[in-house]
Amino acid sequence: MNKRTRCIVVGVIVCVVVILGLYAIVSQKSTLVTIEPHTLYKVVEVMDGDTLRVKVNRKVITVRLLGINTPETVDPRRGVECFGPEASQQTKKWLVGQQVFVSVSPQREVLDRYGRYLAYVYREDGFFINAQLLTEGYAREYTYGSPYSLQKEFRSLEKKARAAHKGLWGACV
Repeated sequence: MNKRTRCIVVGVIVCVVVILGLYAIVSQKSTLVTIEPHTLYKVVEVMDGDTLRVKVNRKVITVRLLGINTPETVDPRRGVECFGPEASQQTKKWLVGQQVFVSVSPQREVLDRYGRYLAYVYREDGFFINAQLLTEGYAREYTYGSPYSLQKEFRSLEKKARAAHKGLWGACV
């Protein structure tokens, strides 16, 4: 194959890759489920301390709790981190078998880079999961991408839990 032919082949391959990438982005955006702010959804599974699966209409979606990060228990790249099993167990205790309100922010990205919905999650009784994980020391404040509406409050909750040596702040160096 001569140099000109090789350049044409490489150019075609690059164009195809770009087109497929754009198609994937557009199709992902068009398949977003509509999450109604005042509708209860069934928790199908708690994957770890900050990630759960929720049934929205007939589709199961993955929700990443917005504004927090719990120590890892399932990420194969990181291994189990200090206080990860406790955070995961507590989230399961609070959410397994529950109905929840899922609140996404229209002022920021709805999905993270893994396709998980970034949201605040409240149980039917008003119990605010994201904030409670911070308050009891099961999570750290975490900003993914754009700032979120409760960032200041969440940082304050973390600071108080840290000062009181609650949860991971007392168990992990």
